[in-house]
This record gives sequence, C-alpha cells and structure tokens, in this order.
Amino acid sequence: MPGAFRNPGPVRYNGNMMNLTHEQKRQLNSYSIYTGEPAHPLFTLKSLKSDPESALRLVRAVSGADNPAVAASYFSRRIGMFTAMQLYTLIVYEEVWEGPDDAIRFGAIEEYGKLSVSTFLSAGGYVMADEADRTETIRKILRTYTKEVSDALRTVSSASSLTHWENLFGFLLYHLHVLLSDPWTAEEAEAVMEILKDDRTWVGLAQGSLFAKYLRGSRPSLLLNTTVRTTCCHSKDVPGLMQCGYCPLKR
Repeated sequence: MPGAFRNPGPVRYNGNMMNLTHEQKRQLNSYSIYTGEPAHPLFTLKSLKSDPESALRLVRAVSGADNPAVAASYFSRRIGMFTAMQLYTLIVYEEVWEGPDDAIRFGAIEEYGKLSVSTFLSAGGYVMADEADRTETIRKILRTYTKEVSDALRTVSSASSLTHWENLFGFLLYHLHVLLSDPWTAEEAEAVMEILKDDRTWVGLAQGSLFAKYLRGSRPSLLLNTTVRTTCCHSKDVPGLMQCGYCPLKR
C-alpha cells in the first residue's frame, strides 16, 4: 500500500470521468486505478467472469506468476484496491463509481519498474449513493467486485475464497485506519465499518461477516503490520514482489 497516501479532505468526485481533478486522478492512480482505455488491454471484468481461464492466462503472463493460485491471488489483490477505493469514496464523498462490468478494463502497465495488471475505468462515473440504502450499496460492491470475481477464479485455480476476501481486507484495513483517525470522516467510517461487521450484510455472500472475523474484535489501527491474515496472499511468490506485512507465515 502506498505510504504516501493521505486524506485529501472534502474534494468531490465528478460524475463525468473526464472532469477529474489532478488530485482525484492522483488518488486513484496511487492504487493503480486509471481512467480511459489501457494502451495494452488484457480483458474486462465481464470477460473475466465469463472466461476466467483466458483471463488468468494473461495475468500469469504479465505478472510472471506461473502458478494459477498465485496468479489468481495476485489479480484479486489488484481488483481489491479498486473495491477498497469504492468503500473509501462511499465514506468520504458519499459517492461510488457505477458502470457495467465491461467498462472496467484491465491492462498491462509498468509501475515501479515492473509490468503490472492495473484497473482502467473506461466509462461510467461517480454518482451519489443512496444514504437510505447504504447497506445494499455495500453489498453490491462486495458481490460485484469480490464474490463474483472469487467465484470465477476458483473455477480455474486452487486459491480459496477467503484468500480473495482477505486480499480486499488488507487495503480496506489501511483506509479505515486513516479515516477513523480523521475527525472529518470518523463518523462515516465507523458507520460503514459497522455495516461490514454485521452478519446480515453478508447474507448470500458468506456464512456471517468475514470482516468481523478478520478484525477479531480489534480496531483497524491496532492491526496494521500484524499477522492479521489467516491465509497467504502469495505476494512473496510473484517475481519482483515481497512478502506482505500481514502474512500469517511470519508467526
């Protein structure tokens, strides 16, 4: 996770993707999320769900991770950054990105001297979330970008669904640490965290709240750089990457 991340304050995302400010683009780019079409397109979220074998083959080629389970976990970490940012923008701006699955494209791009699979928003836009239906907004985010992705990847690799969920939680944990520490966003962050900890939010997604089990009764700030994970994300097995700070193998 980028160490230079900071809360930009009350800046709002525009519904028109082309009107993003420099600060808004920087914020997205810091989590490998870009707007427009990728120069080197790989596949869309829609095609990944319908043909995960072909998509994973491309992920393996770009990441250099030949093992399907390692490549699958690598990819769910990449889309996990976008999913966590969806929850971040819900908390800070009361907005989320909306668009069809084929508007989320994945492309090969060099980042920090290494070829990576990154997310591109080619259409859609940021819209105001319905405050009265916040729980369903969160459920939709979790279902569309984690549950359905995990289900597809599990048909072509041995990486567990919990691995994919914990890949999201690692990024979310950091966002909540930042937002709960800021008086400007603490109340909204607390409200969203409580929804994520509620078993009812997870009906149809998992057997109870996986996020509550991940936290184990602790506050996010207390879990940073601890062995909070129960599964290995295999970051250490991807050429050019290191073991993550939450790895249970450090115990």
